[in-house]
Amino acid sequence: MNGLIIKKNANLFTVYSEDNFYNLAARGNLKKQGLFVGDNVEFDKVIDKICARKNLLIRPPLANLDKLFIVVAPIPKPDFLLVDKMLVYCYTNGIEPIIVVNKSDIASSQFLSEIDEIYSKVTKIIKISTKKGELTALKDQIQGICTLAGQSAVGKSSIINSLLGSRVCEVGDLSTKVQRGKQTTRLVELFKFGDGFLADTAGFSMLDLAYVVDLQPRELSTYYPDFLEFRAFCKFSSCLHASRDKCGIIEGVKNGEISKVRYQNYLKLLQQLKEAQKF
Repeated sequence: MNGLIIKKNANLFTVYSEDNFYNLAARGNLKKQGLFVGDNVEFDKVIDKICARKNLLIRPPLANLDKLFIVVAPIPKPDFLLVDKMLVYCYTNGIEPIIVVNKSDIASSQFLSEIDEIYSKVTKIIKISTKKGELTALKDQIQGICTLAGQSAVGKSSIINSLLGSRVCEVGDLSTKVQRGKQTTRLVELFKFGDGFLADTAGFSMLDLAYVVDLQPRELSTYYPDFLEFRAFCKFSSCLHASRDKCGIIEGVKNGEISKVRYQNYLKLLQQLKEAQKF
């Protein structure tokens, strides 16, 4: 039989197949290879085979991810560098990113305009309110294996609880002093929703891009879709778009055609990749 690993607990795996759930062990040789939530497998009384993977994320440990919902909110203040790290992470792993603005009921028009200004040329943006139950825009996007990611306290677990109609994820409190949430999610588990699956993950709140993707500094700009048309105007093919004259991307920033926030984050990520090469 064929199935999908939706939960891992020590050496036991919960496999979903044809609306049934099976708690199974795996053959010894597969344990050495490593099995992950999201793996498609063949099984009988035990898991016999891991099928080919679309992608494999180590932090968080998840296989075959189709969509990443990058959740931001007016509170806590968005970490746009983290958002850009996750976008690059998606593009390097064949994952479709979608930015989800939660708590839109308390978001100012200025905040919403800022999100659109920075990311409307980059990826799809949807706006929801868990508090008001306005989740239709997100429900319509859940196909395949999907994960919610973002800073603590943006409402990832609350979104899953609201979608599934039960308290399957623990919700953390927000510190009023520093406006940061306490991380509450520890394990990766897939929850069935319609024709897709949702996962709540802990690994994306602190993402060090330089150590989770195999990426050379010169390749970084190719994963910035809003830079693409401007790269053709660079004088040098080896341009890193950091300081040279006659750089199409720098000119795009000066002319207001490329977001300054995106470009500043690009420079920070470029430096991180350069530093990582020294070790």
